[in-house]
Amino acid sequence: MRRWLSLALLLAVAAAASSGTAAEAPAPVTAVTLDNGLRVLLLEDHRSPIVSLQLWYRVGSRNEARGATGIAHFLEHLMFRGTPTNPPGAYARIVERNGGQDNAFTSQDVTSYYVDIAADRLDLVLALEADRMQNLTLDPKIVDSEREVVTEERRTRTEDDPGGALGEEVSALAFRAHPYGQPIVGWAVDLKRITREEIRAFYKTYYAPDNALLVVAGDFKTEAVLAKIKQLFGPIPRGPEPPKVLAVEPEQNGERRLLVQRPAELPIVYIGYPVPHQQSPDAAALDVLSVVLSGGRSSRLYRHLVYERQLALEAGGDYSYFSFDPNLFWFYATPLPGQTPETLEKELLGEMEQLKKEPVGDDELKRAKNQIEAGFVFQDDSVHKRATLLARFELIGGFALKDQYLDKIRAVTAADLQRVAQRYFTADKKNVGILLPKS
Repeated sequence: MRRWLSLALLLAVAAAASSGTAAEAPAPVTAVTLDNGLRVLLLEDHRSPIVSLQLWYRVGSRNEARGATGIAHFLEHLMFRGTPTNPPGAYARIVERNGGQDNAFTSQDVTSYYVDIAADRLDLVLALEADRMQNLTLDPKIVDSEREVVTEERRTRTEDDPGGALGEEVSALAFRAHPYGQPIVGWAVDLKRITREEIRAFYKTYYAPDNALLVVAGDFKTEAVLAKIKQLFGPIPRGPEPPKVLAVEPEQNGERRLLVQRPAELPIVYIGYPVPHQQSPDAAALDVLSVVLSGGRSSRLYRHLVYERQLALEAGGDYSYFSFDPNLFWFYATPLPGQTPETLEKELLGEMEQLKKEPVGDDELKRAKNQIEAGFVFQDDSVHKRATLLARFELIGGFALKDQYLDKIRAVTAADLQRVAQRYFTADKKNVGILLPKS
């Protein structure tokens, strides 16, 4: 039976290959920098009649001044609220009417806007993005209206969410000098105070072609799309050079700890350790270690704390490989009823100590690497994710780094994992936050 299935599969692949564009391999990436500084990456891929257009601005919460936190996220909302050509709400209506999907997000490092749409509608979306890059209205009434929206978003995602509230507190604890300690959504007092004039100045400083990356992937002809991009974006003038983020977090020299009491169903434990970003030779090992500890239900934290010993309702961790600056390696756990946060903290630290003492087994290491590689390769099946990966790597040093990523992951050894655990998960670098429920 398997023999016949394999033969059928081979025949299907051969038929697809002979049918032309159905199985046509993507062309190489075309990378161009316009005279005004706009960086453009084009990935021609005719496998599906769709395109993903993504515009990434090199600005996030790390670029905000104290007293104006949340302004990058605030501006992300306002980017959908109108230009003289396209009044408030027109952007989303036009995209939806043409069968597309659009969204945006703000992170610590970047603000990103994307549209996935039928390939023959690409020119329309390019025009919309060029328009709001330079012509945002920022009507005072709309600014005040959107202020209520972002304030409500902060309330629901942070103030009324125990995990969000605790994570915000631990970040502020861990970063004393670097703006990564500021919440992306902003502090509530700043959201109330930020003025339209400040938002306008922020927009003029950071929303300029020389501070942006435009990525288009999908079913198009590169020469035609590049000509259209030059026509629409080329006349937009460069902006002023944005202020550099000069803050460097001083080395932590002792454990930091906080206790938060707020309405919640169960306690939560967060632990964060300062770690380097992707420019470090240890980055790949930290990435693999994150999967060993928290990559799904086969990971150590879930298997040991949730499944086998039934101490936690959930447990996991995270490492921000694409972070612009050194960030935190996170661990978290929610105790099951009857278990204390002290117990879960002890167990989480015990997992760290185990990593330091004993090398990860061959099967466990291979499984983690396979998870990373499979997830990375599967992203090639999505035009949107292909564009996102190109953007991510371009922003940290160049899209060509994408082709080196898996080689770095494959080269990680059990000794590497043990070494980075010993180096970074030390008692004097620990940031601990515990949330206790109160009625």
